[in-house]
Amino acid sequence: MNQATAPLAALSLSVNAHVVPWVDRLLREADALRVQVRRADCGACIVDAGIAAPGSVAAGLLIGEICMAGFGTVALRCGAVDGWPTWLDVRSSQPVLACLASQYAGWSLAASKEETGAKKFFALGSGPARALAAKEPLFEELGYRDRAERGVLVLEVDQSPPDVVLRKLLRDCALAAEALTVILTPTTSAAGTTQVVARVLEVALHKAHELGFALADIVDGAACAPLPAPSSDGVEAMGRTNDAILYGGLVHLSVRGSEAAARDLAQRLPSCNSRDHGRSFAEIFKEVAYDFYKIDPALFAPAEVWVSNLDSGKSWHSGKADMALLQRLWLQP
Repeated sequence: MNQATAPLAALSLSVNAHVVPWVDRLLREADALRVQVRRADCGACIVDAGIAAPGSVAAGLLIGEICMAGFGTVALRCGAVDGWPTWLDVRSSQPVLACLASQYAGWSLAASKEETGAKKFFALGSGPARALAAKEPLFEELGYRDRAERGVLVLEVDQSPPDVVLRKLLRDCALAAEALTVILTPTTSAAGTTQVVARVLEVALHKAHELGFALADIVDGAACAPLPAPSSDGVEAMGRTNDAILYGGLVHLSVRGSEAAARDLAQRLPSCNSRDHGRSFAEIFKEVAYDFYKIDPALFAPAEVWVSNLDSGKSWHSGKADMALLQRLWLQP
C-alpha cells in the first residue's frame, strides 16, 4: 500500500483528536446555538440539534466543520447572489481527509424492532468516528484508520439512536462511553439543512472517487451552494438540500497529475451528465418509490465544476448552475 494507491497511507493526522476543540465549543455554547446536550443511559453524550431542540443555522455551520474534523471551513455568505440571499462557502486544504475519511455519510447503522424493543432504527453515520471503526471498504482504499481517546459521529435522524446502536458504536470505535459524542441533525431542522448543504465539496470528492480519479492528486478544494429554508416535510427537506447541490453547487478542485485526467474529471463530474438532471430531487425520489438505488448515480454531483491542474497551470470548466429551477422550487409565486 502506497500513497499512489492509498492517498492517506502516509498521513499521521487524527481526525478525532483534531476536532476536539470544535466539539467542545458545541457543548460549551449549547444554549447560544439552541441545541440540547444530555447523557444517554449508556453514558454517551447526545447532542440534539433539531429534534426536541430548535437548533440553528449557526449550529449547522459548526456541525458542518465537525463533520470535516476541523480540516475544512464552512461559512455563511449573505447577499442576493444569483437570486438567492444566503450561500454556504466550504473550503479544505485536506479535502480527501476532511470529506471522505470524515464527512462522508458512509457508516450504515441499523437495529431491528426486536433489538430496540420499539420501532426499527436506521441511519448513516458521518464524521470523524467513522475512521475509528473503519467498517467501510473506503478506509482500506484510503489507507487510513484513526486512533483517539475521543470520538464524534453525526446522524441525520429524527429520533435518538437506541441503546443497542450506541453500544455498537462504543464497541466498534473502542471508546469509553463518556468519550463518545453523537450529534443528531434531522434534515427538517435549520442545523440539519445547513450541515447537509455543507457537503457540497464532499459530493464532488465522492463523485471523483466514483469516476476513478486518483484521490492522491486532489490537493485543495473550494465550493459553495445556496442554503434553502428547511421544510417540515422529510422528503421535501431532503429534496431541497440535494437540489441545492445538484443545481446550485459550484466546486473548484485543484489537482496534480496529467492534464488529460484533469480535463476528463471536469467534463464528467457535474450533475448535468445524469439522465435524471433537470427535475427536483423530491420528484425523482417519489418516482422511484423512495429507492435511492434506482436513481442514476451520476446525478449525485455539484452543478458546476472547475478543475485546475497545479502542475501545468491550466484550468477546465463544465456544467452550469440552474438557479431559475431552484427559484421555482423554493420561492412562492
